[in-house]
Amino acid sequence: MDACNAYYYGTRDPFGARGDFTTAPEVSQMFGEMVGAALADCWMRAGAPADAIYAELGPGRGTLAADALRVLRSAGFAGQVHLVETSPVLRDAQKEAVTGAIWHESIDDIPLQPLLLVGNEFLDALPIQQWVGAAERRVLVAAGGLAFDRDGDVTETSPAREQAVGAIASRLAAKGGVALFIDYGHARSAPGDTLQAVSSHGYSPVLADPGEQDLTSHVDFEAVARAATGAGTVASALVSQGEWLNALGIGARAAALAAANSDRADELAAQVQRLTGRDQMGELFKVMAIRSPAWPELAGLR
Repeated sequence: MDACNAYYYGTRDPFGARGDFTTAPEVSQMFGEMVGAALADCWMRAGAPADAIYAELGPGRGTLAADALRVLRSAGFAGQVHLVETSPVLRDAQKEAVTGAIWHESIDDIPLQPLLLVGNEFLDALPIQQWVGAAERRVLVAAGGLAFDRDGDVTETSPAREQAVGAIASRLAAKGGVALFIDYGHARSAPGDTLQAVSSHGYSPVLADPGEQDLTSHVDFEAVARAATGAGTVASALVSQGEWLNALGIGARAAALAAANSDRADELAAQVQRLTGRDQMGELFKVMAIRSPAWPELAGLR
């Protein structure tokens, strides 16, 4: 999974109608604006530390960062921007969207300063292990293709995901800040095979065309919370994306945009429905924040 995704993201821009999938920041500017508003509010209630920095993990085309930073800058945030991205193709797109950013290969390279960090659909792409009973499920070369070496009731773990969350949490505990994670997943650890592949906006067999399709798994948010609290931070409640965006006032933002652009009213309403509707992205995607004990809770997650 790690090798396939490294090649996949390193060799293409997979986003949008011409790619394999569409993420929330590409649906509407309002998504990034809500993220920026929540971070700005939290930063100000924490005393507006001047040395705070904005960081994003796997920032796609830079769309979310650009929209969030527009709101943050308007609130007086003047900190540096740090993007963790290994794909040269996506770095080129991010350079067009976010001026003055500093790029890193790894979370460990982010400076030790107060953090306003975002990971939107980042944790789902980190590699997992699957277990059938006590035996690890592995991938074999068989009959000219790839196959799993065993079947049965599957349990998933992700040491890479827990390590990433722990590294972020250690920085937050030491220097202050908040990290916001938005992803599809489940609230409680439970057995089940959630590994999936997406290509051309549809699901594909997970072992087909290695490196040519996006591989993800559902995020175990209970495990995320354990990793965060174990490193000295506070994990918020888990809420749906729709509930969170509505609590932040995405409807009011859409109304304001529609008042200034009357010809876009239907388009904006459709965007809100896509982001918040229970039958679209609103219920599938979940939101959790982890924070330094010295920082306030992020709005909408109390």
